[in-house]
Amino acid sequence: MSRTPHILIVDDDREIRDLLSRFLKKHELRVDAAANGREMSQLMSEGRYDLIVLDLMMPGEDGLTLCRKVRNTSRIPIIMLTALGEETDRIIGLEMGADDYIAKPFNPRELLARIKAVLRRSDGASGADGELRQQVLSFANWTLDMTKRELRSPDNVLVPLTAGEYDLLVAFVEHPNRVLTRDQLLDLAKGRTAIPFDRSIDVQLSRLRRKIEIDPKEPEIIKTVRGGGYILATEVEPV
Repeated sequence: MSRTPHILIVDDDREIRDLLSRFLKKHELRVDAAANGREMSQLMSEGRYDLIVLDLMMPGEDGLTLCRKVRNTSRIPIIMLTALGEETDRIIGLEMGADDYIAKPFNPRELLARIKAVLRRSDGASGADGELRQQVLSFANWTLDMTKRELRSPDNVLVPLTAGEYDLLVAFVEHPNRVLTRDQLLDLAKGRTAIPFDRSIDVQLSRLRRKIEIDPKEPEIIKTVRGGGYILATEVEPV
């Protein structure tokens, strides 16, 4: 990014807000913090943010409710802060459009790495990989514009994707007709290794299939390979 990324932290714990604000500012990020949904809405109405770090468990409107509200109007990347054992809530958060999550307690350096990875993906790749991502690609009569980060249906209808869904689709179109394991997809799409019971790829894939498959329960474009992973079962060509 040419400008300094602007991060919004939403957490009802003042110590966590202060700690993360100081740490991220120290690493050359602009940071605002909100204690609840009301403060979050006020800040978002006044400024532009590149990413939201959103706590899941908060009094009043919780993180899931706020995530849903943001997704109704915006594709801004969201990283959710979750309790260590709350796998169900993490899955629901991903279903609602969160791009990544990190379980408490966490090392601020890990959160910083996650933030940078999500920002890189949402802003587009650079270097040799960036040259590929300037293309418009076609697969199964769908069109993916990797410059505009836009997906269009065979009927030329714009289909909105969250940052996580887009990253997953890019991983597939860059490796067509090749079986990709969950671990490989997590590395390609999210830039991190898997942890035990990590189902984030399955959730994002389910969301993506609902958008591009005629019958998501019997997918023809992104197929499941038993015991192996998933495969984009179609040719990909530049337009």
